[in-house]
Amino acid sequence: MRAVIDESRLIQQAIQGDNRSLSELLRRHYSFLYQYALKLTMDKSRAEDITQDTMLKAIEKIGTYRAQSKFSTWLIAIASRLAIDRGRRSVRERKWVAEEEGALRALRYETLSRMNDWPDALQAIGELDEKLRMAVLLKYYYGYSQEEIAEMVDTPVGTVKSRIHAGMKQLRKELSGHEEE
Repeated sequence: MRAVIDESRLIQQAIQGDNRSLSELLRRHYSFLYQYALKLTMDKSRAEDITQDTMLKAIEKIGTYRAQSKFSTWLIAIASRLAIDRGRRSVRERKWVAEEEGALRALRYETLSRMNDWPDALQAIGELDEKLRMAVLLKYYYGYSQEEIAEMVDTPVGTVKSRIHAGMKQLRKELSGHEEE
């Protein structure tokens, strides 16, 4: 309970212009946000870029935060929108897909080299289109409702539902294929 009160106090001070409070808030949420961006992009460099850009946007927009959702939810919404915007701006999608596959192989190699198991589910999630991956991660890994996700990514609820459905259908297909091998 103390942590919630402490965070509320930090948020209020940050909104009022206290840079130390804002810095502390962002420091506390950096790792959580980076992990989300990494799962979303499956690329360390892109995840770092999205995380940094999210932090900058949060610094710029802290005065607009209205505490209608948790601070972490607000940050994820910013990161999700940044990821979507980057996807829309991408002119060289084929090159990006090739880089993403290379990044996934590099991430897999790095994980295996540390003697950790590479779960089939993570492999399958990495093969999803980014919009499907975002919807599935926000729903099933982070526990947000479809309505919250729709608000975060500024998309109709029906679109979010269809992305979750399509993503889960593809995951089931991928994972059932792994079991047969």
